[in-house]
Amino acid sequence: MFTGIIQDLGELISLRDGKLVINVGKSASARRPGESLAVSGVCLTIVEVSPPRLTMDILEETLRRTNLGELKPGDAVNLEPALKLDEELGGHFVTGHIDGRGELISRRKNGHDWIMKIALPAELKAYVVEKGSIALEGVSLTIAEISENVISVHIIPYTLSHTNLGEKPEGSRLNVETDLLGKYVVRYLEKTNAPARPLDKTFLEETGII
Repeated sequence: MFTGIIQDLGELISLRDGKLVINVGKSASARRPGESLAVSGVCLTIVEVSPPRLTMDILEETLRRTNLGELKPGDAVNLEPALKLDEELGGHFVTGHIDGRGELISRRKNGHDWIMKIALPAELKAYVVEKGSIALEGVSLTIAEISENVISVHIIPYTLSHTNLGEKPEGSRLNVETDLLGKYVVRYLEKTNAPARPLDKTFLEETGII
Protein backbone atom coordinates (compact mmCIF):
# COMPACT_ATOMS: atom_id res chain seq x y z
CA MET A 1 0.00 0.00 0.00
CA PHE A 2 1.18 3.52 -0.87
CA THR A 3 -0.02 7.09 -0.38
CA GLY A 4 0.77 8.82 -3.67
CA ILE A 5 3.31 11.12 -2.02
CA ILE A 6 6.45 10.80 -4.15
CA GLN A 7 9.65 10.64 -2.12
CA ASP A 8 12.30 10.52 -4.82
CA LEU A 9 13.01 10.45 -8.54
CA GLY A 10 14.89 7.66 -10.27
CA GLU A 11 16.34 7.24 -13.74
CA LEU A 12 15.66 4.27 -15.99
CA ILE A 13 18.86 2.42 -16.88
CA SER A 14 17.47 -0.59 -18.74
CA LEU A 15 14.44 -2.79 -19.26
CA ARG A 16 15.07 -6.18 -20.80
CA ASP A 17 14.58 -9.88 -20.13
CA GLY A 18 11.91 -9.14 -17.53
CA LYS A 19 14.23 -6.97 -15.43
CA LEU A 20 13.81 -3.26 -14.75
CA VAL A 21 16.96 -1.46 -13.57
CA ILE A 22 16.84 2.07 -12.24
CA ASN A 23 19.33 4.48 -10.72
CA VAL A 24 17.92 5.84 -7.47
CA GLY A 25 21.05 7.51 -6.13
CA LYS A 26 21.77 7.55 -2.40
CA SER A 27 18.36 6.16 -1.47
CA ALA A 28 19.34 2.73 -2.86
CA SER A 29 21.25 1.91 0.32
CA ALA A 30 18.02 2.16 2.34
CA ARG A 31 16.24 -0.48 0.24
CA ARG A 32 16.33 -4.28 0.66
CA PRO A 33 15.54 -7.23 -1.64
CA GLY A 34 11.93 -8.29 -1.24
CA GLU A 35 10.64 -4.79 -0.51
CA SER A 36 7.88 -3.20 -2.53
CA LEU A 37 8.56 0.03 -4.41
CA ALA A 38 6.12 2.06 -6.48
CA VAL A 39 7.79 3.07 -9.74
CA SER A 40 5.69 5.76 -11.44
CA GLY A 41 2.72 4.28 -9.62
CA VAL A 42 3.46 0.64 -10.40
CA CYS A 43 4.04 -1.67 -7.42
CA LEU A 44 7.19 -3.72 -8.06
CA THR A 45 9.36 -5.98 -5.91
CA ILE A 46 13.06 -5.24 -5.49
CA VAL A 47 15.15 -8.31 -6.29
CA GLU A 48 18.66 -6.83 -6.23
CA VAL A 49 20.28 -3.84 -4.55
CA SER A 50 23.56 -2.59 -6.03
CA PRO A 51 23.80 1.09 -5.01
CA PRO A 52 22.98 3.35 -6.70
CA ARG A 53 20.97 0.79 -8.72
CA LEU A 54 17.88 -1.25 -7.95
CA THR A 55 16.69 -4.20 -10.03
CA MET A 56 13.07 -5.37 -10.12
CA ASP A 57 11.24 -8.16 -11.90
CA ILE A 58 8.49 -7.00 -14.23
CA LEU A 59 5.67 -9.08 -15.71
CA GLU A 60 4.40 -8.97 -19.30
CA GLU A 61 0.97 -8.09 -17.90
CA THR A 62 2.52 -5.09 -16.15
CA LEU A 63 4.13 -3.93 -19.38
CA ARG A 64 0.81 -4.30 -21.18
CA ARG A 65 -1.16 -2.24 -18.67
CA THR A 66 1.40 0.48 -17.87
CA ASN A 67 3.73 2.87 -19.66
CA LEU A 68 6.93 1.35 -18.25
CA GLY A 69 7.63 -0.49 -21.48
CA GLU A 70 7.46 2.80 -23.39
CA LEU A 71 10.21 4.46 -21.37
CA LYS A 72 13.72 5.05 -22.67
CA PRO A 73 17.04 4.96 -20.76
CA GLY A 74 17.44 8.25 -18.95
CA ASP A 75 13.71 8.82 -18.45
CA ALA A 76 12.67 9.90 -14.96
CA VAL A 77 10.41 7.69 -12.81
CA ASN A 78 8.60 8.58 -9.60
CA LEU A 79 9.52 6.53 -6.54
CA GLU A 80 7.63 5.76 -3.35
CA PRO A 81 8.44 2.98 -0.86
CA ALA A 82 5.56 1.08 0.73
CA LEU A 83 3.63 2.76 3.54
CA LYS A 84 4.59 1.78 7.09
CA LEU A 85 1.90 1.50 9.76
CA ASP A 86 3.40 4.31 11.87
CA GLU A 87 3.65 6.78 8.99
CA GLU A 88 1.31 9.65 8.20
CA LEU A 89 -1.13 9.14 5.31
CA GLY A 90 -0.46 12.36 3.41
CA GLY A 91 -2.23 11.53 0.13
CA HIS A 92 -4.78 8.73 -0.30
CA PHE A 93 -4.67 4.95 -0.34
CA VAL A 94 -2.87 3.84 -3.50
CA THR A 95 -2.39 0.14 -4.25
CA GLY A 96 0.14 0.37 -7.06
CA HIS A 97 -2.14 -1.62 -9.37
CA ILE A 98 -2.56 0.43 -12.55
CA ASP A 99 -6.02 0.57 -14.11
CA GLY A 100 -4.93 1.97 -17.47
CA ARG A 101 -3.06 4.69 -19.28
CA GLY A 102 -4.31 8.22 -19.78
CA GLU A 103 -3.09 10.69 -22.41
CA LEU A 104 -1.73 14.07 -21.37
CA ILE A 105 -3.67 16.54 -23.50
CA SER A 106 -2.32 19.79 -22.10
CA ARG A 107 -0.36 21.36 -19.26
CA ARG A 108 -0.67 25.10 -18.72
CA LYS A 109 0.25 27.56 -16.00
CA ASN A 110 -2.55 29.15 -13.99
CA GLY A 111 -1.10 31.79 -11.69
CA HIS A 112 1.41 29.98 -9.51
CA ASP A 113 -0.13 26.58 -10.17
CA TRP A 114 -0.46 24.32 -13.21
CA ILE A 115 -3.48 22.66 -14.76
CA MET A 116 -3.17 19.33 -16.53
CA LYS A 117 -5.87 17.78 -18.68
CA ILE A 118 -5.78 14.01 -19.18
CA ALA A 119 -7.96 11.88 -21.42
CA LEU A 120 -8.87 8.63 -19.66
CA PRO A 121 -9.81 5.30 -21.24
CA ALA A 122 -13.59 5.09 -21.54
CA GLU A 123 -13.79 2.14 -19.14
CA LEU A 124 -12.36 4.25 -16.28
CA LYS A 125 -14.98 7.00 -16.48
CA ALA A 126 -17.25 5.22 -13.99
CA TYR A 127 -14.57 5.37 -11.30
CA VAL A 128 -13.82 9.10 -11.27
CA VAL A 129 -15.73 11.86 -9.49
CA GLU A 130 -15.19 15.60 -9.16
CA LYS A 131 -13.14 16.38 -6.04
CA GLY A 132 -12.27 12.69 -5.80
CA SER A 133 -8.75 11.28 -5.70
CA ILE A 134 -6.72 9.83 -8.54
CA ALA A 135 -3.09 8.73 -8.89
CA LEU A 136 -1.21 9.80 -12.03
CA GLU A 137 2.29 8.35 -12.37
CA GLY A 138 1.86 7.41 -8.71
CA VAL A 139 1.16 11.02 -7.66
CA SER A 140 -1.90 11.56 -5.46
CA LEU A 141 -4.03 14.31 -7.03
CA THR A 142 -7.55 15.70 -6.73
CA ILE A 143 -9.84 15.81 -9.75
CA ALA A 144 -10.92 19.43 -10.26
CA GLU A 145 -13.18 18.94 -13.26
CA ILE A 146 -14.58 16.20 -15.49
CA SER A 147 -15.77 16.67 -19.07
CA GLU A 148 -16.76 13.43 -20.80
CA ASN A 149 -13.64 11.27 -20.44
CA VAL A 150 -11.25 14.20 -19.81
CA ILE A 151 -10.25 15.16 -16.28
CA SER A 152 -8.46 18.27 -15.03
CA VAL A 153 -6.08 18.30 -12.08
CA HIS A 154 -4.35 21.27 -10.46
CA ILE A 155 -0.71 20.84 -9.50
CA ILE A 156 1.40 23.03 -7.23
CA PRO A 157 4.91 24.01 -8.40
CA TYR A 158 6.56 21.80 -5.76
CA THR A 159 4.85 18.67 -7.08
CA LEU A 160 5.67 19.58 -10.66
CA SER A 161 9.37 20.04 -9.88
CA HIS A 162 9.70 17.00 -7.60
CA THR A 163 8.00 14.44 -9.85
CA ASN A 164 8.23 13.46 -13.51
CA LEU A 165 4.94 15.22 -14.33
CA GLY A 166 6.84 18.37 -15.28
CA GLU A 167 8.90 16.44 -17.84
CA LYS A 168 6.07 14.67 -19.65
CA PRO A 169 5.34 16.20 -23.08
CA GLU A 170 1.81 16.54 -24.41
CA GLY A 171 0.70 13.24 -25.90
CA SER A 172 2.50 11.20 -23.24
CA ARG A 173 0.69 8.26 -21.73
CA LEU A 174 0.45 8.36 -17.95
CA ASN A 175 -0.15 5.51 -15.53
CA VAL A 176 -3.59 5.89 -13.94
CA GLU A 177 -4.93 4.35 -10.75
CA THR A 178 -8.46 5.38 -9.85
CA ASP A 179 -9.63 5.76 -6.28
CA LEU A 180 -10.01 2.49 -4.37
CA LEU A 181 -13.26 3.65 -2.74
CA GLY A 182 -14.80 4.44 -6.13
CA LYS A 183 -14.08 0.95 -7.39
CA TYR A 184 -15.82 -0.66 -4.42
CA VAL A 185 -18.82 1.66 -4.72
CA VAL A 186 -19.29 0.82 -8.40
CA ARG A 187 -18.83 -2.88 -7.73
CA TYR A 188 -21.40 -2.77 -4.90
CA LEU A 189 -23.96 -1.06 -7.11
CA GLU A 190 -23.40 -3.64 -9.82
CA LYS A 191 -23.88 -6.48 -7.33
CA THR A 192 -27.08 -5.05 -5.90
CA ASN A 193 -28.53 -4.15 -9.32
CA ALA A 194 -29.01 -0.57 -8.15
CA PRO A 195 -30.42 1.84 -10.77
CA ALA A 196 -27.69 3.15 -13.03
CA ARG A 197 -26.63 6.68 -12.08
CA PRO A 198 -23.48 8.72 -12.68
CA LEU A 199 -20.98 8.32 -9.86
CA ASP A 200 -20.86 12.06 -9.24
CA LYS A 201 -20.66 14.24 -6.15
CA THR A 202 -24.46 14.62 -5.87
CA PHE A 203 -24.99 10.85 -5.90
CA LEU A 204 -22.30 10.25 -3.28
CA GLU A 205 -23.80 12.91 -1.00
CA GLU A 206 -27.33 11.52 -1.39
CA THR A 207 -26.17 8.02 -0.49
CA GLY A 208 -24.19 9.25 2.51
CA ILE A 209 -20.86 8.03 1.14
CA ILE A 210 -19.43 11.54 1.50
